[in-house]
Amino acid sequence: MPSRHFEDFAVGTVFEAGSVTVSTAEIVEFATRYDPQPFHVDAEAAQASIYGGLIASGWHTAALMMRLFVDSIAADTAALGSPGVDELRWLLPVRPGDTLSVRMTVVEARVSQSKPGRGLVRGRFEVTNQDGGLAMSLTALMFVLRRPA
Repeated sequence: MPSRHFEDFAVGTVFEAGSVTVSTAEIVEFATRYDPQPFHVDAEAAQASIYGGLIASGWHTAALMMRLFVDSIAADTAALGSPGVDELRWLLPVRPGDTLSVRMTVVEARVSQSKPGRGLVRGRFEVTNQDGGLAMSLTALMFVLRRPA
């Protein structure tokens, strides 16, 4: 039984979701499968690009964020999934050796009008690098069961 329910997501609550260091091999492996642009898969081409070196796919950054969120928050939450994300922004390139940290801040929490046994939680996600730079941000809505009476 999950310990976190809708009632645990008050507006303003901040959840830290851990960190991960990104390797060259992971960047190339992910991009080769899912986003094979030259600046993600070819170090020489990346060096000649506007990025001046290899960078992770934004989708890779999003997948890393999701893994950290699930492992540290969602896995112990009575979560029912999400209808989507808004305002996804890739703000800084993620480079080999970067350590990314994930934080979610609750910006809205309301009980569902059509299904009162659950709530809707809107979270602002921030992915920062080891220097505190904001590499990615997004806002996501998720459905969360209310605590049983």
